[in-house]
Amino acid sequence: MPVNIQWFPGHMAKALKQFKANLPKVDIVFELVDARCPYSSINPEIKKISKDKPHLLILTKSDLADPKMTQRWLHYFRHHGYAAIAIDSKQHVKSGKIAKAARQILGGQLEHRHQRGIKSNNVRAICVGIPNVGKSTLLNQLVHRRAAQVGNTPGVTKGTQWLRSGNGLLLLDTPGILWHKFQNQTIADKISLVGSVKAGQYYNDDVALYALKFFRNHHPDELAKRYRLTKADFNLNDVDLLLKITKNVGMRDDYDRASLRVILDTRKEKLGRFTLDDVAKVEA
Repeated sequence: MPVNIQWFPGHMAKALKQFKANLPKVDIVFELVDARCPYSSINPEIKKISKDKPHLLILTKSDLADPKMTQRWLHYFRHHGYAAIAIDSKQHVKSGKIAKAARQILGGQLEHRHQRGIKSNNVRAICVGIPNVGKSTLLNQLVHRRAAQVGNTPGVTKGTQWLRSGNGLLLLDTPGILWHKFQNQTIADKISLVGSVKAGQYYNDDVALYALKFFRNHHPDELAKRYRLTKADFNLNDVDLLLKITKNVGMRDDYDRASLRVILDTRKEKLGRFTLDDVAKVEA
């Protein structure tokens, strides 16, 4: 996907404006990022707008990510001043875990509230993140009902809504928000590969080629097993490797269809758990 082609329709620009307007109403920002690319899925616009507001970074879909890399990223974020936790998209998330983390961050602020005679112990939080990051799934678990529409398509949540959870959490939901222009092509490919950019806004072959380069370098056994590749096949360049996979999966010369197959296989965990962002490269 060319870096200057971005998915930023009118409703997304409106959501960013609403987020800014709602910040004074909340105590803390819950920013959800995808554990498979936790650094790349931090929205710089959100960071810039909410820099003076307490912040909890929530790494979602940790069950799809490399567990060792998730721990390294949590350590990295905490070392750099972020409060951060990871959650599993398949297991029920207890509101107490998130409420406890929020109250630890807001300790002094909540104490000041009590000193002023305000009896309410509720924590008001605004939930924000890129599209399809698992925000609606998390909110539905926290409030124990289907309060937010869930789907695997970016942009499902369109409005802004308050939800009441257990443990004194008041949650303000927002639609998924991308930023105007990705910093580079690699970030664009990562965000597209995990499903946070709407289909049709990126080129399947670009994203598939990025995926193949990543898996041949980091998870070659899974790649070979899935697409019946030989050791000799790994000497091919990325384009020729994709052509080889196209033939191996019975798609003849349907290059675009095979590209989509690689993308969907990646998202559906057919190539195993993975983390696209490397802590070592960020720290270098």
